[in-house]
Amino acid sequence: MKNRPLRIIPLGGLGEVGANMMVYEYDDQLMVVDTGLMFPENDMLGIDYIIPDISYLKARRDKVKGIVITHGHEDHTGAIRHVLEELQAPIYSTPLTQGLLEVKLARSGMAQRAQLQTIHAGDNRKIGPFSVDFFHVCHSIPDAVGLGIDTPAGLIVHTGDYKFDHTPVDNWPTDYAKLAEFQRRGVMALLADSTNAERAGWTPSERVIDAAFDTVFREAKGRIIIASFASLISRMQQVAEAAERYGRKMAFAGTSMVDNAKIAQKLNYLEIPSNTLISLDEALNRKDRDVVLMCTGSQGEPTSILGKLSMGSHRIFDLKAGDTVVLSAHPIPGNEENVFRTINRLFERGANVIYDTIAPVHVSGHASQEEMKLMMHLTQPKHFIPIHGELRQLKRHAALAAEVGIPQENIAVVLNGQPVEFFEGKMRLGKIVPTSYVFVDGSSVGNVGPDVMHEREELSQEGVMIVNLALDKNTGKLNRAPEVISRGFIVMNDATNLLDGLRTRISETAAKANGSIQKDIEQAVGNYLYAETHRRPMIFVNVFKA
Repeated sequence: MKNRPLRIIPLGGLGEVGANMMVYEYDDQLMVVDTGLMFPENDMLGIDYIIPDISYLKARRDKVKGIVITHGHEDHTGAIRHVLEELQAPIYSTPLTQGLLEVKLARSGMAQRAQLQTIHAGDNRKIGPFSVDFFHVCHSIPDAVGLGIDTPAGLIVHTGDYKFDHTPVDNWPTDYAKLAEFQRRGVMALLADSTNAERAGWTPSERVIDAAFDTVFREAKGRIIIASFASLISRMQQVAEAAERYGRKMAFAGTSMVDNAKIAQKLNYLEIPSNTLISLDEALNRKDRDVVLMCTGSQGEPTSILGKLSMGSHRIFDLKAGDTVVLSAHPIPGNEENVFRTINRLFERGANVIYDTIAPVHVSGHASQEEMKLMMHLTQPKHFIPIHGELRQLKRHAALAAEVGIPQENIAVVLNGQPVEFFEGKMRLGKIVPTSYVFVDGSSVGNVGPDVMHEREELSQEGVMIVNLALDKNTGKLNRAPEVISRGFIVMNDATNLLDGLRTRISETAAKANGSIQKDIEQAVGNYLYAETHRRPMIFVNVFKA
C-alpha cells in the first residue's frame, strides 16, 4: 500500500482569501478539510457569495470518507450545505464549530441530513487511510484546531487559521507541545496559513482590544453599537466584560448574531451574566447611556444590521446623533470600498464611528511573519506548502520558508486545482484538476457564469437601450413610430434630439431591411449611438407583427 502517492488537492483558498477547501487523497480514498465561502469582489454584481467547485468530489462522492472543519468562520464553513447536497460523509468538528454548523444547517433544512461527529483538541480519529490528530490553535474564534494527518506516505501538518497568542481571551494558547511532538515524529510537509505573510513581526494579542473597548465605554455618552462577525465569539465575550465593568446592558441584533450567541452560551464558550444580557426590544427602551448593542455588518454588507442603519432603512430602530459605532473587524480584501462607504454614511447620520485604522478595536486572528517562522521551527518540515491566501501572500510565505532554511526545491507554491503529490518521500506536481468560481446568486448555484457576469458588467457601465418595433404582418412595414426605452444610458427627457435622430435612423433601416430586421436594427442603433455619444449600451430589439 505504501507504493501509492499521497495527493493533496486544493479546491479553494489558494490564490484567494476565503473559500478554503483542501482534499487529501490516498489509495482512491478522500478526506476533505474545510468547506468555505468567499465574499464577492466589487465587480461581481448581484453575487451573494462564491463557493469552491466540487466537481472533483462529486465524481468521487462514494470515496469521500470524512469532512473535517477546522473552525467556525464562514470562509471555512460557509459552503457546507452546498457540499452536503452532493456528498454524504461524516463531518468532524469541535463542539463550538459543530454548534455553529447546526445553526447554519437548520436554516437550510439540512440539519437531519448531516452526520455530525464531535471531536476535541487532543483527540485522534481514523478517517479512511488517514489518522488525524486534532490540536488546539489560537484564532479569533474559540475551539479552533489544526491537524496532524498521519498518512501512509508520511506526516502532514495542516495548521488551519492560527496565531501564537500568549494571552488569549479564553486563556487557551496554541498547543506548542503537540507541534514539538510532530517534529519528533518527522513532518514530511507543513501546510500553513498565509493570510498575514506580508505583515512583519507578531500579531497582537486579542487582549489589546480590552483597553480600546475600555476607552470607548468610558467616553461614549450615548448608545454603543459594535459591529463584528456573527461567529466572532471571543469579541462577544470582550464586549460583555466591558459592558459589565461600565454598568451597561448588552443586547444582540440580527438573527445570526443571536443564534450564535445562544449556541456559544449553551456550550459554555460565552459567559454573560444574566443581569447584563437583555433583549433588543428592552435595550431600545432604556436610556442610551445604559446600553450596548452588538450586531452584524462590519463588512459593510447592505442587508446587514449596520448596513441598514447607515441607510436609515432598518425596520426596528434607527441611528441617533451621538451614537458611538465601533467596527470591530478589518475589511476583507476587496471589500474595503463597501466598508468605507458604510463608515461615511454612518458619519453623515450623526454617529461617532471608530474603526481599526484609528483605534485598536480589532486585531487579526492570523499569524504574522515571526509566528510563521516559529511554526516552521517548531515542526521542522521537510517540505512546505503555503495555503490560505492570494498569490502574493503565498509567494511571501514561501520566501519566509526559504529564509529559515527549507530548500527551495522542497517548497511548492500552487493555486487551486494543482495537486501536490508525495511519493517515496519526494514531492512532485500532479495533473491539474479543473476548478472555477461557483457563484451563488439567490437560490441559483452555479448557473451564473462568466458570460452573465460580463453582461452585468456591461449593463452597469453602459446601460441598456430597448427598441420596440410594430410591423404590419402583411407588408412588413412599420405600423407606427419606433418605441425607444433607455435604462442607465441617458435620461429620456434630456435627450430629445438624440432620440429623434435615433428613431429616424431606425425607421430608415427598417424600410431598407432585407433579411433579419432585428439584427439590422441592432447594428444601426449601435453605430448611431457610438457615433453620437462614444458609448456602447446593450441593445435589445423586439419585433411585433400585427
